[in-house]
Amino acid sequence: MHFNFLGLRRILVLVGTTCLLFLSTPAFAAEQIVLKYGVFRESLSVEELSTFAQTGELSRSLRVNLALARQDPKAIRQYLTEPVKINPVFLDRVLNSQIGNIILDKISQVISTPSRRADRQALRAALILSASQDGQVSLIEIIKNYPTNEVEVDGDRLESAYRQLRRLQTSLQDLLNF
Repeated sequence: MHFNFLGLRRILVLVGTTCLLFLSTPAFAAEQIVLKYGVFRESLSVEELSTFAQTGELSRSLRVNLALARQDPKAIRQYLTEPVKINPVFLDRVLNSQIGNIILDKISQVISTPSRRADRQALRAALILSASQDGQVSLIEIIKNYPTNEVEVDGDRLESAYRQLRRLQTSLQDLLNF
């Protein structure tokens, strides 16, 4: 009887601790973006960029920033929203390999932490979380799921990050068909 009580007690402590963690700790996700275009740096909310990605509606600051950087809003929106289908389980395996580290390093040249530390880990988490939601990934999802309060995005290289996601998708498909 004493043994069963200890087992039940451990389960209750585990469940209680888990509930406390989930109820008291806010989910970590990016709230601010530092959008960089050459010498221009603009801080805006993830919500602002997300609204643009979903509706095409540009905020005043985003409109000015894209105009100064001579960027086509339609192209930027396409790179942000175009989904790439990826199996989340296989993605996790690949991203935890040498090849995955190379891919993460290339994408983190475009999407990174402000300190440029732990970029791989942050990007890996954002990619896997994005893929686990619906089996696909887009750059706006990665930005929204980035596990730091602030994320830096090199706007001049968004197309490059999108192409890396496409390459990742192709590589995963090739491995699955092997």
